[in-house]
Amino acid sequence: MSSRSVSARVSPSARRFVRRLSAGRPGHVVHGAKTLIAALLTWCAAAPWAATGRPFLAVATALLMVNASTVHQSVTKAVHSVAARVAGLVLALGATRLLGPTAGAAAVIALLAVPAGPRRAADDRLQIASTAVLALTATATGPVGGLVDPALQTLAGAVVGIAVNALVLPPLHLDESDSAVRELAQAMGSLLHDMGAGLEGRRLTSRAHGWLHRARSLDKRIVRAEEGVRAADESLHRNARCVAQTRRGGVPAAEAFSALRGVALQVRGIARTLADNAHDRHTGHHLGHEFLDRYAETLRRAGAAVQGFVEPPGPTGAAGAMPRERLRLAMDGVLAWHDTVTALIGGGALTKPGAWHVYGSLMTDVERLLADLDYADAHATGASP
Repeated sequence: MSSRSVSARVSPSARRFVRRLSAGRPGHVVHGAKTLIAALLTWCAAAPWAATGRPFLAVATALLMVNASTVHQSVTKAVHSVAARVAGLVLALGATRLLGPTAGAAAVIALLAVPAGPRRAADDRLQIASTAVLALTATATGPVGGLVDPALQTLAGAVVGIAVNALVLPPLHLDESDSAVRELAQAMGSLLHDMGAGLEGRRLTSRAHGWLHRARSLDKRIVRAEEGVRAADESLHRNARCVAQTRRGGVPAAEAFSALRGVALQVRGIARTLADNAHDRHTGHHLGHEFLDRYAETLRRAGAAVQGFVEPPGPTGAAGAMPRERLRLAMDGVLAWHDTVTALIGGGALTKPGAWHVYGSLMTDVERLLADLDYADAHATGASP
């Protein structure tokens, strides 16, 4: 069988997986190197004084800490892990002294550790219970040594894991955050542009339901972008790399996301108004063609403004207008169209009996959309809004 026929039989999902794996290879190499360093350092540090000379518990703890997604999370996990394991060892020691290393001691541990306490701490309580049950034998053979050695191993592994995670290329999630925010802006800009093109092509009735569905599906992108922004902000805490690496210019991801979340409300409002109007049975409520033509141009310019809002800055001296200049041009164009259409509505040139509320809703949503972008851009660049 030829190689071409074999590659043809590979599923698209398998090819996507290979491409994703190849794209993330540098990150996997870094994680692998940090994991190996943490394991070796922990073994060398804990082996001389570990009770058996084999500090597996210390190494296991270090691996958990070094693979935390952020330095802040590694510190938080270390505190919870050390506290939970020490509590489990103390519980095991008490149960062993009262009942001995028997099934009764295991039952007491399960009754005390698992059902008690708030539900939100269920993971910690399960870790306490599992640690206590596993420590029953050790505490039975040597109560004091069985308590102190695992506790010290956990503490040593946590310290080494945090140190390696914080000092050896500590993780940053700025790229993922910026990418998620940029994808959100691209999706909203594309939807605005498509709505403009559909209005110009007299396809309001056939496309309105699809536009509304796309507007509502923006919620998933908003959640993903919010998670990315939160992870990026958390990754900067206690991170040595943030001292030497500043964030890229332009509107910061957190501020851009805050503005885009408000813009999404206006985009959804525009889509909902158009969908309602397309299926309104009252002919007097339908939008006029002249207004739709002018509003189509407004939506296309608004889409360009939304997409330009998150464009990364180019190199100094690059040809063409800078992102802020392109954003201002797009916004100025929309404002000009807005003023023109508002004047026509006010003069009675575009109104139809019973349709004034539809005109007002559409124009207000565009005006608020631009106001959100203008305020966020001016606040980020220090200019006057």
